[in-house]
Amino acid sequence: MTRVVFLLVPQLHLLDLAGPAQVFSTAADLGLGYEIGYVAEQEDVPTAQGLPLRAATEWPPLSAGDLVVVPGWREPSPGEASRGGDGGSRGDGGPSPATLERLAAHHTAGGTVASICTGASALGRAGLLDGRRCTTHHDAQDELARRHPGACVVRDVLYVVDGRVVTSAGIASGIDLALHLVAGRHGPAAAARIAREMVVYARRNGDEQQTSAMLRHRAHLVDAVHHVQDLIDAGFTTRLRLAELAAASGVSERTLTRHFTEATGLTPLRYQQELRLERAEHLISHGATAEAAARAVGFQDARMLRRLRSRA
Repeated sequence: MTRVVFLLVPQLHLLDLAGPAQVFSTAADLGLGYEIGYVAEQEDVPTAQGLPLRAATEWPPLSAGDLVVVPGWREPSPGEASRGGDGGSRGDGGPSPATLERLAAHHTAGGTVASICTGASALGRAGLLDGRRCTTHHDAQDELARRHPGACVVRDVLYVVDGRVVTSAGIASGIDLALHLVAGRHGPAAAARIAREMVVYARRNGDEQQTSAMLRHRAHLVDAVHHVQDLIDAGFTTRLRLAELAAASGVSERTLTRHFTEATGLTPLRYQQELRLERAEHLISHGATAEAAARAVGFQDARMLRRLRSRA
């Protein structure tokens, strides 16, 4: 029986907790031998999303085969942090020094410690990131590197495994991290079965980017371009005619191309090709041949895919 203990910090993000907890709960339902527990420094734990949680305040006995997971939390504003009662040592709103000592002691005893999102800050303060590769949410990477210069922060990946210290990017990537840990203990077939039970579209590798092409080119305020992007996102594996996209957005082809390029840096065709390339790379990383991946994303054969890969 493997015990998985989640350390709940005030203002934690619900999905940072719920995603990996669901993975291990499903693994337990499938008979893989997991027992899940939740501990905190006080019984009632407020969350960043407003739903209060209740946890035990006494830690269960842990062995070397057990796992402690620290979900991320919403850090206080600079004004709130400055009002802390311990001279600023907990300016990020994280666990107390006594709790950090428990994390370090579990790792020293041979156990595994994992973090989701800004939970990596707790691992850093516990001394577990010094000399190790790690990651966190892309918005918090610079701050993690600043606070813990001895750590090697790996940017724009989903999760990083360095010995018995495991860190993930945050929010939904906690599911990927948990599935990876299950696969390491029980094999990829078990992880795939859990993913199917959870209706997870695809288990992503740790080195995949945190943000997809669908998100990277959305930082604009042009409604007509967003509408066209929605159409391309939904049908990027099919042939999309510029005239049809322009008609759907109520502008001419020339105007659409100009607005789309100004907003995203790409033409509609190049945007569609980028989506196809990203999806094909994902399929290839999961064992598909270049020919099969090319056809799956709408190319007639692998020649165009090879040209796009070499250009990228």
